[in-house]
Amino acid sequence: MNIMFGLVTLVIIFAIVSTLFLTGKSDENYSSSTKRNTTNLTLIYVVIIFLALISLGIYIWLT
Repeated sequence: MNIMFGLVTLVIIFAIVSTLFLTGKSDENYSSSTKRNTTNLTLIYVVIIFLALISLGIYIWLT
């Protein structure tokens, strides 16, 4: 159980650091590339949800 809390904490810290790192970069063409940005965000959400479901399955299987 403590291992899971550690993994969740590491993922949260990584997400925060990555977000802060990426927000420092500005994109001048953001408004003109809305479709590409929306596609990228959708793919990110799909991957994150998939990984979260796998993690939940592993957690349920181990407990």
